[in-house]
Amino acid sequence: MHIRIVDAFTDRPFAGNPAGVLLLDAFPDDGRLQRVAMEVNHAETAFAHRLPEGGEADWALRWFTPTNEVAMCGHATLATAHVLHRTGVHEGPVRFATRSGVLLATPGEDGSITLDFPTAPLTAVEVPEGVAEALGAEPHAVRDTGPNVGDLLLELADEKTVRSLTPDLKALGRHSERGIIATARAEDPSRGYDFVSRCFFPNVGVDEDPVTGSAHTALAPYWSERLGRPVLTGLQASPRSGRVRTELRGDRTLLSGRAVTVIEGDLLV
Repeated sequence: MHIRIVDAFTDRPFAGNPAGVLLLDAFPDDGRLQRVAMEVNHAETAFAHRLPEGGEADWALRWFTPTNEVAMCGHATLATAHVLHRTGVHEGPVRFATRSGVLLATPGEDGSITLDFPTAPLTAVEVPEGVAEALGAEPHAVRDTGPNVGDLLLELADEKTVRSLTPDLKALGRHSERGIIATARAEDPSRGYDFVSRCFFPNVGVDEDPVTGSAHTALAPYWSERLGRPVLTGLQASPRSGRVRTELRGDRTLLSGRAVTVIEGDLLV
């Protein structure tokens, strides 16, 4: 198995969100896929294989964290599309068959890649008891993000509060299926982003995800409604950091960013 490590939602190495990418002839058994993802030990490892011509999709794609398979992953999809285009294995838009339906990745002339993902359905909910204490900050608003994303989205007072979070991850994991998206309006939009976020996913073995494409399918409708604009840029303020350009199109959200391959090698087992 040939493997690449790709930093996604960034234009420089050692930033953004790293993902393992493996292009296969077919998927082996799930146990082997999970063991490989555990060995890679990044937030997600993507496995893809080519599908027969003439179907609704070009490649089958699955994503695994170190502990389990997930229904949706933006950064590993971006990383996979980056590998397909940079290696010449696939040219132009690529359609991925996934657990979240067919997802489209389109390369741009500027080197970016745009993902077409389903928009997360947001539902206003009460602040769950104990979540403020676990997070270490009082939410101003809470949204459930639906089954595909599986998070609670919490708006906090300001950007400084989001950046300074040091949550109790064990306690935080009790409040959602996957984890928590903490977000706030940007303090200074002239810096090139409209909102900030951080994502904590202890339930899937990822304490803090560096840059989360799937979370932006919820952040995009939330902040587009608040700010009155369909096109926004989000900064995920993790230690690695990365930016995601979002464009809300009703029940679909476009997520755009760049990627950089940093490691190539072979699994010897």
